Amino acid sequence: MKKKTIIILSVVAVFIITGFLGAYQLIREMQKNMAVVSDMQIEDVDISTVSDGTYEGSYGTTLVRASVELTIKGHKITDIKLTKHDNGMGKAAESIPDMVVKSGTLQVDTVSGATYSSKVILKAIENALNQAVNS
Repeated sequence: MKKKTIIILSVVAVFIITGFLGAYQLIREMQKNMAVVSDMQIEDVDISTVSDGTYEGSYGTTLVRASVELTIKGHKITDIKLTKHDNGMGKAAESIPDMVVKSGTLQVDTVSGATYSSKVILKAIENALNQAVNS
């Protein structure tokens, strides 16, 4: 009976330790991704030579992903649709596409409380613009 209890406790201890190690790895990965997004630079893209059309772009990290579809007419961004936004608490950043259309630049303020989602959405827009320039 005592031997059986020791075996059961040993198995439980192994599961607990494995769980803690897995959680630690996950937290480290999330911190790395957050640092990458935090340090990420958003660059304006010269669209003066871009043909009218619709272009897609996306960007993602472990926690936040975004895809956009943007329309260019007359060398201006006329519409941006956020086609995908997987986020934690960054739903407020979904106003970023409208801010970019209105301002005509990617250099808009991030949404307070949704900074990571804001930057991921801006990077998706930048990627769509780069795809437009290179097509």
